[in-house]
This record gives sequence, structure tokens and C-alpha cells, in this order.
Amino acid sequence: MGRVTDRLGELGLELPPVAPPAGSYQPAVRDGDHVWTSGQLPMVDGAMAHTGQVGEGDGLVAPADAQALARTCVVNALAAIGSVVDLDDIVQVVKLVGFVSSDPSFTGQPGVINGASDLLGEVFGDAGLHARSAVGVAVLPLDASVEVEVVVRVR
Repeated sequence: MGRVTDRLGELGLELPPVAPPAGSYQPAVRDGDHVWTSGQLPMVDGAMAHTGQVGEGDGLVAPADAQALARTCVVNALAAIGSVVDLDDIVQVVKLVGFVSSDPSFTGQPGVINGASDLLGEVFGDAGLHARSAVGVAVLPLDASVEVEVVVRVR
């Protein structure tokens, strides 16, 4: 086991198998010293952990729950990255893009995506500091509540 896998274990997390593509793409691609992930959904054991729009009120996914889903997305992104490089070769998380399926009145996308950003910091320390976008959208694939993309620089 490597230091990244060990750190995930300390956090009570385990890398899942990489979710098979639902279309004509690869889960992660290396280009020189960067690895780019495709959008990663909050899949757990091959099923969507939660679905629906994020917001406040009945029938909506609570922002705190969506923040936890963003963490799950990052774990899946790390699994995808690990399918093309050794995770211990990551020297910097460069960019995180987070999409939140949002109720029209919800404007807390940055707080939701903090779940993903915070986990990258917990795993990588200063190397987990990254540029970021947090975007509200009407709907995501498979009615996911959250989706993330990650770009890392590797040695």
C-alpha cells in the first residue's frame, strides 16, 4: 500500500473499483504530467448513493448530505486516477470542477463542493490545494445530485 491509500484508510475510506464508463469515454486520461478525470458521480457499490436536486425543503437533498456526496465523488475520482498512475505519484491537485444539481432557489454550490475540496486537503495536505469551480445545474446524469472532475499533476 502507498501513502495515499494509507491516508485514505486513516480517514475510514477505501478506493472502490473504477466505475465502468456509461458512454464513449475513459474514466481518466494521462496527458504528459497531468491526469484528467471524467465527471465522477457519487456511486457506491455500483449504485447511485443519492439522487435529486440539492436545496432546502421537502423532496430535496440537504446541502450537508450533498457535501458528503461530493466527498464520495472525490474518492471515485481518486480510483479513476489510480487506474492510470500510482496515486503516490500525485504532486499537486491542480483543478476541481464541481457540479451541483440545484433547486432554482439554491445558491450554496460552493459549500457543497467544499466536501470535495476538504477531502483533497485531508488526503494531500498542501498538495491538495487547488483551483476550483462550483457550478449549479438543472440536472446531472442518472439524476445524480453532485458530479466532480479532478485534474492532478504527477511525476
